[in-house]
Amino acid sequence: MNWCLFMFNSNMVFFVLEMYNVVGPAEPLFTFPGEDVILPCSIKPNTSAVNMRVEWFRLDLQDSTVYLYENGENKIMTQDQYFRGRTALFQEELQNGNASLKLSSVQVSDEGVYKCFIESNSWYDDITVSVDVGGTPPLIIVEEFDHSGGLRLLCECEGWNPKPELQWLDSKGENLASDTEETHKDAKGYKVKRRITVHDSETKYQCRVKLRHHMVQTDIIVSSKYELGFSFSNFQGNVMHIITAVAVATFVYIRRADVTLDPDTAHKYLILSEDGKQVRRGEKKQNVPDNPERFDKCGNVLGKQEFSSGRFYFEVQVKGKTDWDIGVARKSITRKGKIILSPQNGYWTVRLRNGNQYSACAGPTVSLSLKVKPQKVGVFVDYEEGLISFYDVESRSHIYSFSDQWFTEDLYPILNPCTNIKNKYSAPLIISSVNFNE
Repeated sequence: MNWCLFMFNSNMVFFVLEMYNVVGPAEPLFTFPGEDVILPCSIKPNTSAVNMRVEWFRLDLQDSTVYLYENGENKIMTQDQYFRGRTALFQEELQNGNASLKLSSVQVSDEGVYKCFIESNSWYDDITVSVDVGGTPPLIIVEEFDHSGGLRLLCECEGWNPKPELQWLDSKGENLASDTEETHKDAKGYKVKRRITVHDSETKYQCRVKLRHHMVQTDIIVSSKYELGFSFSNFQGNVMHIITAVAVATFVYIRRADVTLDPDTAHKYLILSEDGKQVRRGEKKQNVPDNPERFDKCGNVLGKQEFSSGRFYFEVQVKGKTDWDIGVARKSITRKGKIILSPQNGYWTVRLRNGNQYSACAGPTVSLSLKVKPQKVGVFVDYEEGLISFYDVESRSHIYSFSDQWFTEDLYPILNPCTNIKNKYSAPLIISSVNFNE
């Protein structure tokens, strides 16, 4: 909030209070080496920053310009060499007052305090953003069966500094005593290993690494036949990974939901297959009633299945598509009129536009940089943990996660097949079927 001075004639002075503030996250951001991280910074209420000065710099490093935007141009040559080529503003978002910084290929040395400074002709303001960089997530390795018939599991993490706390827990969250523990330190930080032997069947075990106020956890589910499923949860940042190819297959088998689409909710231009597994955008309206459940402006359709507890998972084939929206929505969402997809409005979605522009509708929109174009998108929801994660099924890579959410009502899968580039009505979105006899 800043004062702006205006003068009229020679003896009249007026002060006008401009209600603009630069806002950012209240808590430190947590990320891992090699990941990309978004440092939020925006003007509230929204106003264009296109003609303003936007400067990002490190407070804990002297004369370290991370990024400078001024006079409508990106001043790349003023950047510290260390950040050159790894930082960017979202140019299309500047008109909305969004001056968030994308920092790519995070390194351990990126940990620190960053300042976002925005200045116009009449006011200025700034905020600070703290970035914490962790080591590797806990990696669970199935080593062997021992002489007693138990299964030996190894959990390890590395690159943490200072030394983190590594724990094994059972399905009730109780600490398990380790058979062995090893700790080593090198130039990259601490490497910690802990082993346990398990004999119980149909049980979930957790390996958790904790440091300061951050906690990262990997789960392993052991069935009676010692089939294994893994999931990875980061309770501070936006990450979810599938650990191995074998883990992906069993992960899907254990948690997959049999989703079919609800024709009563489908927008009038959408065409559903008879089995409710496919949806595409048609060229003309379908002859369907305008019932209260149906979307009338946005081309969405909900799944029939509702989920109010536990974990569920589904996959959607997006091959041949240049535009789509995929995610989940709560029961009480607005179906009529213009809709803004955001968690605040009850939508947790990711989208593709123009064939290569991926983003998460996180309010504000978060641009995503994917190395591989997904052909099939997996959606995993942990209701109690407040976690919704998206990943590329074929490359087994993480796309985006909404973490620390609070669910109080039923959730439904939601799809929007959109039209392809140049309004071509081509490939459908296809929900993968479940084979319960696998």
